[in-house]
Amino acid sequence: MSNNPQHRAWPYLEPHQTRDADPTPYELKLAATLEEVYTQDGHDLATVVDGLNSRLVHAPDGLPWTEESFRTEIHRLGA
Repeated sequence: MSNNPQHRAWPYLEPHQTRDADPTPYELKLAATLEEVYTQDGHDLATVVDGLNSRLVHAPDGLPWTEESFRTEIHRLGA
C-alpha cells in the first residue's frame, strides 16, 4: 500500500456516526416494529403500512399510517 494519504483505505467508520442525537423512544419503537413487519409480513409499501397500523404503531400525528405519511416520515428520518 502506498504512503500517500489519498491511496490509503477508508478509516474505520463508527456506527451511527452521522446521527445528531440518540434515537427517540418513538424512533426505536418504529424501527423495532418495522423489523417485525419486514420479517413476518413483507416488504412492499402497502404491507408495511398495514403491518404498522395492525400493531397500533401510528404516525407521529397519532393517526393511522397512509402510504404517503409513511414515505414522508421515512424521508424526514433520513432512512
